[in-house]
Amino acid sequence: MPSALVLIADGTEEMEFTITYDTLVRAGVDTTSASVGLSTSPYATCSRGVRILPDATLEKLSEAQIDAFDAVVVPGGAKGAETLAGSEAVQRILRKKYEEGKVVGVVCAGSLAAKSAGIGKGKNITSHPSVKGELEGDYQYSEDRVVTDADNLISSRGPGTSFGFALALVERLVGKQKRDEVQGPMVLGDSL
Repeated sequence: MPSALVLIADGTEEMEFTITYDTLVRAGVDTTSASVGLSTSPYATCSRGVRILPDATLEKLSEAQIDAFDAVVVPGGAKGAETLAGSEAVQRILRKKYEEGKVVGVVCAGSLAAKSAGIGKGKNITSHPSVKGELEGDYQYSEDRVVTDADNLISSRGPGTSFGFALALVERLVGKQKRDEVQGPMVLGDSL
């Protein structure tokens, strides 16, 4: 069974985190959430005040545990994305996963983590419109809702594109048949 690491910090966009995490679990992906940079509380307080208790802290995951993940996901949310993109540990993990051909997923302002890690330069990427200008010089910027054609880097625009993003991750990790199996009962219609 493939596995995924979904990162979270104070200020992470809760829809991007929760929809991605839940959709991966529905597809049978062994999914772990890990916090980065939480100071006093074990909970991450997301961009709209939702509090989420991560499965682990990134600092406490061993190198072997991190190496075992088939995918790593960076959600957006301005403050959370800033924390994740600025973390040397996150940058190192993204570089290593990308170089190994593992799936790297970034959504919304989380796309800045790809830039700070130096991965996928010159390839197609998308993000929330608010950070488009920070990416255009290093990437082929796309207005598509989800971009899946940049090797193993999958990117998306924001909360409203989270289902399509999560399903693209599912398809890459466990195949189109599993994506269809998971998508049907979600009753998403043409919203993707």
